[in-house]
Amino acid sequence: MDSVISFPFCLISCLSVVDIEMEESRGLVKHILIAKFKDEIPPQKIEELIHGYASLVPLIQPMKSFHWGNDVSIENLQEGFTHVFESTFESLEGVAEYVAHPSHVEFANAFLPSLEKVIVIDYKPTTVNLS
Repeated sequence: MDSVISFPFCLISCLSVVDIEMEESRGLVKHILIAKFKDEIPPQKIEELIHGYASLVPLIQPMKSFHWGNDVSIENLQEGFTHVFESTFESLEGVAEYVAHPSHVEFANAFLPSLEKVIVIDYKPTTVNLS
């Protein structure tokens, strides 16, 4: 879905009208997992789990990429979450295939017990073009 929105946008005391075009991805889906590991999980174990997560990419065909990182926010709004994991899929059906895949199920059974809390969100990215 394409849409164009115009609104006043102020930068350093300058007021201008910015046109924004937004287009939702036609197939691409991002799978985001935000986690806090339990305090008793040693760093070496966390590293092993992250490597295990990354190793799913060549095993599960619809999983196209994997990125992760530690929280570095200065806003103090992370509510204790420490890690973010992002996987990219070709479609929602690809996410469903990933979730049901035996390699993912085996990994999840090892990964999830190490977490104190977790949030998972799947979304279709929207590209924003400013003009």
